[in-house]
Amino acid sequence: MNGVASTPQTSPPAGLRSERMSRVDTAWLRMDNDVNLMMIVGVWLLTPAITLAALRERIASKLLQYDRFRQKAVVDAMGASWVDDEAFDIENHVLPLRLQRQPGESERQALQRHCGELATTPFDHQRPLWQFHLIEHYEGGSAMLARIHHCIGDGIALTSVMLSITDGGSDPPRRRRKAAVEDDAEHDWLADAVLKPLTDLTIKAIGMYGNGVGKSMEALAHPTQPLLSSVGMARSGLQVAQDVAALALMADDSPTLLKGKPSGRKVVAWSEPMPLEAVKSVGKGLGCTVNDVLLACAAGAIGGWLADQGQDPAGKEIRAMVPVNLRPLDKAWQLGNRFGLAPLVLPVGIGNPIERVYAVHRRMAEMKGSYQPLLAFAILSVTGLFVKPVQDAVLGLFSKKTTAVITNVPGPGTPLKLCGSTLRQTMFWVPASGDVGVGVSILSYGGGVQFGLITDEKLCPAPQQIIDRFEPEFEKLLWLSMMLPWAGEPDF
Repeated sequence: MNGVASTPQTSPPAGLRSERMSRVDTAWLRMDNDVNLMMIVGVWLLTPAITLAALRERIASKLLQYDRFRQKAVVDAMGASWVDDEAFDIENHVLPLRLQRQPGESERQALQRHCGELATTPFDHQRPLWQFHLIEHYEGGSAMLARIHHCIGDGIALTSVMLSITDGGSDPPRRRRKAAVEDDAEHDWLADAVLKPLTDLTIKAIGMYGNGVGKSMEALAHPTQPLLSSVGMARSGLQVAQDVAALALMADDSPTLLKGKPSGRKVVAWSEPMPLEAVKSVGKGLGCTVNDVLLACAAGAIGGWLADQGQDPAGKEIRAMVPVNLRPLDKAWQLGNRFGLAPLVLPVGIGNPIERVYAVHRRMAEMKGSYQPLLAFAILSVTGLFVKPVQDAVLGLFSKKTTAVITNVPGPGTPLKLCGSTLRQTMFWVPASGDVGVGVSILSYGGGVQFGLITDEKLCPAPQQIIDRFEPEFEKLLWLSMMLPWAGEPDF
């Protein structure tokens, strides 16, 4: 394990341009610990090969238009600030990487090992918290490994930014000085939206951008849509109080091999893409969403793996924290973190694929309208004001009740190009906080959908064994759904 080798810089040098970091982003900055680093790791597979010089030129002309990628995160007594890096050098951030294969390893296995090692290699906090690593020769093309600290942005924001570096990608909008000031004033708008109802039980609506709070869990089925609905929705303080109680009284999930004290050594795996249209067809035939189908496949794959390890999954459920987007998509380029967390219990103990997908569907429906994603955002925002030991204690309460983090990010429906080469496959892995040791990523791209898995080596040393079960689980669901005589949900 590499550990946290570099601590955040304190007190910015006099004269450098700086801006305050939001409370939520500050919480993510300080969330690194000895077993989990808060970085998002991704891989792009490109055909034909590209050169390091071409990649550096593209990053310099596109990515560096975003101020965040030239700025360091500097901690002070009141939180943290983004400060320009006077000594910025792109050669410290876009680096060559040699694919070193161990005896008996395939190229893919070696690449997966490198991804796991990078996920546990801390950033140098004296520099901006991101790096791209290029393997110029991989499977007849190239492989680019990206890692970005979560304090820079969430999945929706970073997806928007990464798309900008592709051929034909758009530049960030030019902001007027007035607009920039207004954006800074909005950093903690969601925390206010949660705290006010708690002190006023007669509140009739929560105004945000002139709209109301929508049903947050609907964003799981449509993750590209922000939580802010165009139709105002009254939210009472009583509902908020009920959701606070639900979070506080949340029971621990089932003990399984995937739950325990992590070692801090990460291993990753990913699947080959499945046809997205086939997944949509199954969801439509069963009266469920694409997300219901994919999460049911994830639950089945995990349950099958537990059985193979000698642990009977019958009657077991594991809780996964699912990010819910809370930002208007036209503001994704501003970066930062604006998402809540919804606790979803996965029925890994249900063997029947049809019964399992409907169990997921029911639980998703029960969560619709929940205020919990906003509350989770508020908790992160408030912990950003605490000293780190207090923040760690608060977040530790969540990790004790959680086995995994699961995120679903939609990508472009048609293949993209980078420096003239085709982006044939892409995958990313989400970080986990506290002592959570499992991260599941679902990504649609180019007409396919695939799964990625990052686990702690102590809890699951071979995540490919779980990944290899995803497609067979979907195929079982596909065949059974084709044979069903009914239309709609059966009465199990």
